[in-house]
Amino acid sequence: MTLNPKYSLPKEKIKVLLLENIHQNAIDYFRNNGYTNVEYLKYSLNKDELKEKVKDVHLLGIRSRTNITSEVLTHAKKLIAIGCFSIGTNQVDLQTAKIKGIPVFNAPFSNTRSVAELVISECIFLIRKIPEKNFYAHNGKWLKDASNSFEVRGKNIGIIGYGHIGSQVSVLAEGLGMNVYYYDIMPKLTLGNAKACNSLEELLKISDIITLHVPETEKTKNMIAYEQLKLMKRGSYIINTSRGTVVNLNDLAKVLEEKHLGGAAIDVYPVEPASNNEPFVNVLQKFQNVILTPHIGGSTSEAQANIALEVSEKLVKYCDVGSTIGATNFVEISLQPNINNQRFLHIHKNHPGVLNKITKVFTSRNLNIAAQYLQTDPYIGYVIIDIDGKDDAKNILKELKLIPGTIKVRMLY
Repeated sequence: MTLNPKYSLPKEKIKVLLLENIHQNAIDYFRNNGYTNVEYLKYSLNKDELKEKVKDVHLLGIRSRTNITSEVLTHAKKLIAIGCFSIGTNQVDLQTAKIKGIPVFNAPFSNTRSVAELVISECIFLIRKIPEKNFYAHNGKWLKDASNSFEVRGKNIGIIGYGHIGSQVSVLAEGLGMNVYYYDIMPKLTLGNAKACNSLEELLKISDIITLHVPETEKTKNMIAYEQLKLMKRGSYIINTSRGTVVNLNDLAKVLEEKHLGGAAIDVYPVEPASNNEPFVNVLQKFQNVILTPHIGGSTSEAQANIALEVSEKLVKYCDVGSTIGATNFVEISLQPNINNQRFLHIHKNHPGVLNKITKVFTSRNLNIAAQYLQTDPYIGYVIIDIDGKDDAKNILKELKLIPGTIKVRMLY
């Protein structure tokens, strides 16, 4: 694709910043597609460093440690899009990004298998009492004992949240001979012999192992607290690889002290260290029957490679042609390049009459609009206009920017 060097920013001048040791696949994808101005850092930045760094950045790639707050976004004057190289996007102020015309992309399914495999391995480790036996072996004690050590075959696993990861856990667990039960607030297609429960309470009462796979929302915050933990079977286990606010860890510690649960495995926390150099302190560290892992559910080579490709592809596609498919906070438009025309992008507040004003910018010049794409939500409108041939891009862009309610304007080619 040949970009107009005068009014459409050449790819080599589009600055890409990748933080937190994102997989090499992302760097390669950007460079292979003409984005050679890539800065790559293996660590996250603190708020002040980030505010300074994003001033000249057009495309920003982050993982889970970097928080893109509304304050950070006020400094990101040139930012076109954000890529979260992760499942979730809760580390970004999505609403502020939207009203500033910045779509946020992620990879919601790329690490599904990795998380599911970790959950299954933790099921086996917990029910076989491996954490305690490992601890004692490291301290010189030979604890060869079969009491309270079981096979997972024939046990009940309860899955809270039967989405992409939860359903994958369901398939793997059934393959091991487990009885699969699940609870989800939305009706879901049941896989294999899994059985849906009518309530969370029903699921908690019948399960030998509970595993959580829900997003972070107001409804899921502390959804598993003391009351819910006490509903679980005595000697049962809980695994959380979803979000750190879903399980109240202080309540979990209390239930473990009471010997009501047999153990737990936790991979996510309400507050996590910003880097590997910071100390990790948690109320569960004193328990020998608890597996604590540093948010590694999706941290496999395969998952990170897939995430890198998926998110970088979405960012490049948006930057190249304007497609917003896969954006979590933005209206979605799918389209192909059409370099025989000029293509203009206009993001604006969703006010009546804006589209009419945009159209008049072109019709007043007797330009033929070859194609027009529009999507709106309650806050913003996103319109893409292709015009036949080539025309005075400089003045067209100037007029589009003057339309009341305009947030961002770009010419792609």
